Amino acid sequence: MSEGTTTTTAAAAVMIGGDDDNGATVAATDDNNNKWDGNSMTQTDMMEKDTVLVLDDDDNVIGSESKRGAHEFRADQPRGILHRAFSVFLFDESTGELLLQKRASSKITFPNVWTNTCCSHPLHGMVPSEVDGPKDVADGTVMGVKNASIRKLDHELGIPPAQLSVDGFKFLTRLHYWAADTVTHGPQSPWGEHEIDYVLFYTVSSKDKVTITPHPDEVDDVKWVTKSQLISMMEDSSLLFSPWFRLIFEKWMLPNSTQSWWNDDDNNNSISKTMTTNVHCDYVNIHVFDPPPEHMGGLGNAGPLFSAVKSTTITSSIKSEGDPLKKQGAYGKIKTHSESKISQILRFDEVLAAVNLKYINPLKANFDNEYVRNNFVTEDIEFCDHILNKVSRSFTAVVRQLPSILLVDIMVFYLVLRALDTIEDDMTAFSSNEVKIQHLLSFHKNALQNPNWSLDGVGEGDEKVLLQQFPKCHSVYSDLTAGSRRVIADITQRMAAGMAEFVDKDLGQGTVLIAEYNRYCHFVAGLVGEGLSRLFAECGLEPQMAKEIFLSDRMGLFLQKTNIIRDYLEDYVDGRAFWPQSVWKKYSKSGDLGYFASQSSDEVKARSLFCLNELVTDALEIVPDCLSYLDKLTCYEIFRFCAIPQVMAIATLDKCYANLDVFTGVVKIRKGLACKLINSTTDLEAVKNVFYNIATNIIHTAQKERKNGLHDPSFDRTMKICQTICNITSSSYNMIQKREHIFYSLALASVSGLYLKKPQITLGASAAFTAFALGPLFGMGPQRSALKPAAASYKQCEDTKED
Repeated sequence: MSEGTTTTTAAAAVMIGGDDDNGATVAATDDNNNKWDGNSMTQTDMMEKDTVLVLDDDDNVIGSESKRGAHEFRADQPRGILHRAFSVFLFDESTGELLLQKRASSKITFPNVWTNTCCSHPLHGMVPSEVDGPKDVADGTVMGVKNASIRKLDHELGIPPAQLSVDGFKFLTRLHYWAADTVTHGPQSPWGEHEIDYVLFYTVSSKDKVTITPHPDEVDDVKWVTKSQLISMMEDSSLLFSPWFRLIFEKWMLPNSTQSWWNDDDNNNSISKTMTTNVHCDYVNIHVFDPPPEHMGGLGNAGPLFSAVKSTTITSSIKSEGDPLKKQGAYGKIKTHSESKISQILRFDEVLAAVNLKYINPLKANFDNEYVRNNFVTEDIEFCDHILNKVSRSFTAVVRQLPSILLVDIMVFYLVLRALDTIEDDMTAFSSNEVKIQHLLSFHKNALQNPNWSLDGVGEGDEKVLLQQFPKCHSVYSDLTAGSRRVIADITQRMAAGMAEFVDKDLGQGTVLIAEYNRYCHFVAGLVGEGLSRLFAECGLEPQMAKEIFLSDRMGLFLQKTNIIRDYLEDYVDGRAFWPQSVWKKYSKSGDLGYFASQSSDEVKARSLFCLNELVTDALEIVPDCLSYLDKLTCYEIFRFCAIPQVMAIATLDKCYANLDVFTGVVKIRKGLACKLINSTTDLEAVKNVFYNIATNIIHTAQKERKNGLHDPSFDRTMKICQTICNITSSSYNMIQKREHIFYSLALASVSGLYLKKPQITLGASAAFTAFALGPLFGMGPQRSALKPAAASYKQCEDTKED
C-alpha cells in the first residue's frame, strides 16, 4: 500500500464522521411503492429483476431490458444491448483525493477490478424517477441519473442518502463504449458492457464527513488516492481496472494541464474549477470508444464498433424544426406488418368496396354550406380543416360527413384535445415534470380563454404547427355556441387533470393495476366519449344522449384499449407503456415488459400470446355496452361517425388476437377491409353483422390455437364474451344472411337465364339482383328506419320543442 493512503475493507464497516445534518434523503421505491432494497437481493436477483434503460445511438430511451439481457454477449447480440449507465467520482476537496472501490469477487460482470467510486445503472420504474430525456441532458440537470447515483452509493458503499445532495453532483459528459469481460471469463465470455455512460463528479469538504459501509457482495475494498498514487496503481500489472474507468481517466483526468478535470497541482485547484464552472461540460457530444484489444471478442466474437469514426465524438441528433414528416415518440420508427398488394388485390369484395367508397359513394363533406359560411371566419375554418387532415387523416373524413350544425364543434373539440395531447406526449420540451404539469393544468384557461395564446417548441411536425397557430383554432372555438364551449372547456380541464396525474409516473413498465389502466383510458378516451355525447345533445340532434355518460365512457375505453394493445412495441420503445403489470407480469418470466419483444423461444412466444389474448379479451368485454350506445342513436350521420371507429376497433382486435406480430411491429387491417367496414356502417343491423362475424372468427382462432397445443389461460373467458357478442348480434347476422342468400340466388338465376337462352329470366333476375344486392352496397337502398338524416332529425327535435 502506498504511504499516506487510507483503506477500508468490507469486513470492517468504518464510520467516518457521521454528520447527517445536510443533504437530501432519497428513498428509492419501485412503481408498486415498494422500497428498492439491494440488501435483500442476490447478484442473480438484480440481474433478473432490475430493468435498465435501453437506448439508441443518440441516447434516446427506446425501451427496457433486464440487466441480464442487456449484458449478455452472444451471436445474435455480440455486444449485448446498448443501455444507460453512470460513473460517480467522489473527491475529498481538502486533499484532492478520489475514492476508488474494488468490485467484489462475487460480481457477475467485471469482478475484482478497481474502478471509480460507483458505477451502475438508472432503472425503469423507480420513484423518484431515474429516467432522463434529451432536455435533461441539454440543460445538464439529469435528475434521473443523480437519483440513481444516490440509490447506488447507499447500496454499494453504505453512504447514507442524507449525507448527499442531488444538487451536489456535477454532470460532465457522456461516453459510448463497449467491452467484453474476457479478462474474467475468457475469450468466449458471455458477459460484457455496452453503455452510454454519464460521468458525474461529487466533492465533500472532507472524507471525515462521509460514512462508508461497503456491501460485501458489491465491494471488496475502498481506497482514497491522489492522482499520482492512482497512476502508480495503474502501472502495477498485478492490479486490474475496469475498462470504462481507464477510458475516462486516460481521456479527461490523466493529463496534468488546464484541460484536465483533476490535477495534483494545488495551485491549479482543478477539482474546484471542474465543480464550479462549465468549462469541462459537454452536453452535446457523445464520446465513443472501442475497448482495448484484451476486451474485444466475447461469445459474439465482436470486433471494433467505432473504427470508422475518425474522432472520439459523435454529435447527438437534433430535432429539425417544423419537419412535417416528424411525429412524436416512437411513431413511424417501428416496423409495420402489412399484407402484400397482391394479397389485397385478390380480395375482390374489398377492391369493390374501395372503388365504391372512393368514387361512387364517398363520405360527403358538409363544410361548404350557408351555416358554416355565416358563422365562422373562412380563413380560420380552412386552417382547422387543413390541420385536422394533417394530424389525423383517418379521422378527417368521418368528421367532415357530420351535419354542418355539428361538424365544426366536433372538429374544434378534437383539435383542442390534440393540442393538449401534444403537450402531454412531449418528453423533452419541458425543464421538469412540474413545468409540464403546470402547462397541462392551465391549458383550459390559457388556450380557451386567451385568443392570442400559442405555444412554441412543443411537439413535432404538424402537432407543433397546431400549437404555434392555435389562435386560429381559438377564433373558431369562440364562435361556437355557449353550450358547446362549456362542454369543450369542461372536458379539456378534466382530461388535463387526468394527464397531469400520470406525468410523474414512470410508465416504462406500463401501468400497475387494471384499475389504473382503466383510469388512464378514461381520462384520455372515456372523457372524449362523454364530450361527444354532450355535443350531440347540445346541437339538438341527439338530445337523449346527454345522460348516457356511462355508455359514452365505455365507447372511449374500447377504442383506447384497442390502440394500447396494438401499439405495444411503439409504446414500449417510447418508454411510456400502458399494458397493466397485473396482467403481463403473470406471463413475463424476467419480470420485464420487454420480455415479450424478444420472441427468442417457443416459451416466450406462448407466454406472449397468453398475455396478449387476456388483454384482447378484456377489451372485448366492453363490446355489449358499445352496441347499446349505437342502438340509442337516431341521426344517420352521427351513427356513422360513432360506428366507423367501433368496427375498425373490433377488426383490429381480431387482427391482434393470437398474433405474434404485435410484439415485433404494428399490425394494421387491410385498406380494402377498412373500406368494406366503412361501407357496413349505414345501419345498426349491418354493424352488428360485422361484430358477429368477427366474434365468430375469434372463436375459431381460439379453438384452432387450443387444438395446436396452446393452453391459453383466458380461453374460457374469451369464448364466453365472444358467445355473448354472437347472442346479441345473431338476429342481425341472420337477416344479412338471408339478404346474401337472395343475392346469390338472383345471381345464379341471371347466369342460368343466359345459359338457357331465356332473356326474360336474365333481364328480370339481373334487375332484381342489381336493386336488391348492389343497391345497399352503393348506398342506393333504403336506410334503417330508426336512422334519419340530420335534417330530418333536427326538424323532429324542433317540432318536439314546439309541442
